[in-house]
Amino acid sequence: GRMWAYSVGFTVLPHVGGFLGWFLNRKGIPAWYEKLKKPSWCPSRRVFPVAWTMLYTGMGYASYLVWNDLGGCSSKAIVPMGLYGAQLVLNWAWPPLFFGAHNLNMVM
Repeated sequence: GRMWAYSVGFTVLPHVGGFLGWFLNRKGIPAWYEKLKKPSWCPSRRVFPVAWTMLYTGMGYASYLVWNDLGGCSSKAIVPMGLYGAQLVLNWAWPPLFFGAHNLNMVM
């Protein structure tokens, strides 16, 4: 029972920051993003929610598998989970920088 809750929690966690980033920038995304000069192969912005949902779900569940395999909150889990946490924070930070600040240089 308890492991099920952990697996769901780890899987949902990446979506929290992703949702907040979208929610805070939802009004500025369509107008500003559509005006950007993009290559012909750039996907429609409708693809991004689907792609990020799949990516965040995979990242979250993989983090649970690593955490579980290393014995939960053990000293072995500190480095991999710390690195995962750092990249997750960077993942959450780029939408406000890109869409909110409209600053392409900060996300390159």
